[in-house]
Amino acid sequence: MTSTASPQTPDDLDLGGDSRARGTDRGFRGLVTFAGLTVLIVLGLILVTTTMRAMPAISHEGLLGFVFGTRWAPNDDVFGAFSMLYGTLVTSLIGMLIAVPVSIGIALFITEVAHARSRKYIVTIIDLLATVPSVVFGLVGVLVVVPFITPVYQWFAGLVEPIPLLSSLFADTNTGRNYFTAGLVLTIMVIPIITSIAREVFDTVPEADKQAAYALGATRWEMIKGAILPHSFGGLVGASMLGLGRAMGETIAVALVIGGSFHISASMFDTGNTMAAAIAQQWGESTGLHTDALIGIGVVLFAITVIINFAARWVVRRAEIKMRGAHT
Repeated sequence: MTSTASPQTPDDLDLGGDSRARGTDRGFRGLVTFAGLTVLIVLGLILVTTTMRAMPAISHEGLLGFVFGTRWAPNDDVFGAFSMLYGTLVTSLIGMLIAVPVSIGIALFITEVAHARSRKYIVTIIDLLATVPSVVFGLVGVLVVVPFITPVYQWFAGLVEPIPLLSSLFADTNTGRNYFTAGLVLTIMVIPIITSIAREVFDTVPEADKQAAYALGATRWEMIKGAILPHSFGGLVGASMLGLGRAMGETIAVALVIGGSFHISASMFDTGNTMAAAIAQQWGESTGLHTDALIGIGVVLFAITVIINFAARWVVRRAEIKMRGAHT
């Protein structure tokens, strides 16, 4: 008498393999979750440790006095960081106002206009520009740009002198080391970053969308305005935020060309300082409460960066909701 075993199904045969696959999947999920949480943990530790170290200086001045105080005098134990905050915002704004349209234009030229053979050379040059050390930009700025542009500043200041508002914004200057020069140096430094990301974003636009615009009779500019830019808005905002982060945190290059004074001036041709540059300038000679105040400047800079990034995400989210509503 012989017994016949029931045939094995594919599910029975792969039971062990499925179990191993599920275990591998769980392990991978746990690994990437840990990697993601590590970033948050590191950021939290940075914020907590720097804030605790800066608390003596912040308590000495009071939070509002520390952030919005206009006098910085370490010898008198007076630490008001607003002049450096003002310089950081002004130089970053100048850099971004020039760099963003230029970078988008370069990225559009590379993706939509440039010949395929010349495209790779342009991309290589842009990528190489991003690898240049910041101190080199600073040296070029102080040795080449400052002597060349000082007469231009003086000429322009004389040209707008009869106009009340412009005469205040561009008052005459005897030196080329000022807010505007620092903004120009930051422009050159952030253009490669924004351009590289914008180019990658433009490459993600579906070719069918471009051809559909051409099929409807659109010109190249109309195709860019109607198909490429709306599709790429979120990526362009992200690229701009990365460039802004580089501009606000730049240290050596700005320190060499901004003048290093601790006052607030409406003139873009006047000397000033930024938070990152001030830390680099004074850290080596600081002690006690002065050191704590410099760390506090870093905490303020960190907080501003976080706020700007959250604001950028809100803008992108609102734009995406608006675009979805327009397509429905």
